[in-house]
Amino acid sequence: MPPAAILTAVAGIGIVAGLIAAGGQRLRTAIDPEETAAPTALTAPPAAPVAQRITNPEASMNARPVDDASQFYPAAIDGKPLERIAAAEPEQPAKIPEDKGVNLVRPVAESAGVLAFGDRRLQLADINPTPADKTCTDSKGREWPCGMLAKTNVRLFLRLRTVRCDLDSAEWTGTVTAACRIGTQDISQWLVENGWAEADSGSALADAGETARRTGKGIYGDDPRSIAETGTPENLPSDLPPDGL
Repeated sequence: MPPAAILTAVAGIGIVAGLIAAGGQRLRTAIDPEETAAPTALTAPPAAPVAQRITNPEASMNARPVDDASQFYPAAIDGKPLERIAAAEPEQPAKIPEDKGVNLVRPVAESAGVLAFGDRRLQLADINPTPADKTCTDSKGREWPCGMLAKTNVRLFLRLRTVRCDLDSAEWTGTVTAACRIGTQDISQWLVENGWAEADSGSALADAGETARRTGKGIYGDDPRSIAETGTPENLPSDLPPDGL
């Protein structure tokens, strides 16, 4: 081979080797070894501290369970622990007493305290009826037919209106005793308050009877003949219904 060709070949090999070396240096510079390194494991957050159990028995006695509702309320007020109180029971509506009475039509007063319904008799409760033939003495020592005037005033009060009496049935024989009323007015109470009959001893009308005696009403007072002649009974309630119901 001619010497010129050999020099040309050697020079070409040197140039190629130089290019290869320069390319390797450039490649090493482009790649960051830190970026190509294997990723490290992520750091876990620190664990929460473990709650310590209460070892003081006195403190554990004061502990109370916490639920969703109680967590918003303090455990104590002014140093005193809260107490759980039972819920109040809802108030029940008042029961209206059942009226088991019966209506009796066209009552006739035989005396101040006894009503007649045909051949049957009804004595009003809580009073001692005033006999129709009873006589009384007024403040001037004069006798007057207080029993007859008492019966007259009761008849004017009733006026044959229907009465409602505390009986199980409207059918009975002989004589029964029961409380009766016209509207809301108890007839026995009206008789005692106006002095036309005496209240039974120990009954709820005893105080009203004593008041009538003290104030001289009815059989305890003077002859009210003028009232009987005009046909106007004393102290009639102003709110009585026309038919007694």
